[in-house]
Amino acid sequence: MIIHPSDHDRDFRPYLGVGLGVITVSTAAILIRLAQAEAHSLVVAAWRLTLATLVLTPLVLLRHRSELRALTRREWGSALASGLLLALHFATWITSLAYTSVAASVVFVSTSPIFVGLASHLLLRERLSREMTLALLITMAGSAIIGLGDLEEGTHRLWGDVLALMGAMAGAGYFLIGRRLRARLSLLAYVFPVYGTAALVLMIAMLLSGFPRIPQRTQTWVSLLLMALGPQILGHSSLNWALRYLSATYVTIATLGEPIGSTLLAWWLLKEQPSLWAVVGGALILVGIAIASHAERLAAAASPCPLDPSGLQ
Repeated sequence: MIIHPSDHDRDFRPYLGVGLGVITVSTAAILIRLAQAEAHSLVVAAWRLTLATLVLTPLVLLRHRSELRALTRREWGSALASGLLLALHFATWITSLAYTSVAASVVFVSTSPIFVGLASHLLLRERLSREMTLALLITMAGSAIIGLGDLEEGTHRLWGDVLALMGAMAGAGYFLIGRRLRARLSLLAYVFPVYGTAALVLMIAMLLSGFPRIPQRTQTWVSLLLMALGPQILGHSSLNWALRYLSATYVTIATLGEPIGSTLLAWWLLKEQPSLWAVVGGALILVGIAIASHAERLAAAASPCPLDPSGLQ
């Protein structure tokens, strides 16, 4: 049961959880860039999910085995499908960071709520609200502005933008499929099979790719481990924990701070100054996401199984 913020005026812990989550996931793009100095994007994605799964394994097996044993075949199928989409999400988004700017990549991959709304309309036959339609138009305008700016940098930038959008679409599918499982399972019992499936798929893809599988530099392993412990475990868990006490709308809008945080960190640490095109287009996309998140929350409130549409990296 979601408890609205007004019911917890004296309890600031959920707000701290959201703040911690947003700050932590904002570091993902920077850590990925550092790891990509040596490792291929597919290798980075595979080790990020694998290390996170290995860290969670003892805790899950110790405290949540009964929940996992109680899963039906249909629920396991949903978890596997969710994991496949999560693998695709990370493979495409992490690869996008090798082609386009941090600002463009993180803004584009944060458009998952837009694709959730489109999927609900196309697959579930839900009518698009005026808010969702407006959000789509604003987001498309922002995407076009960033795309026009990236044309000046070459087609590789546009390919990076497309990959980040593919990551957003896969993330939307991940949320749509996983919403029923998350409604009845504890956080760790839900994410463990999903993370595990994604890790297995990415590891198999890495082994078949022929890329160097084991990074040699200590700095790369430090980045991978921080990625698994920070954005993957601490960041995701903090935001999902806060969802038990705060509305999905509040948490979703709060996560819009991630593209801002990632862009500022890239500017500071990587000396990657965002272009005017990226700033203007990104601002429009963030406005569109905020409107879409509000529209999705209204639709979820009227459905028997609310969806958390937040896009976490």
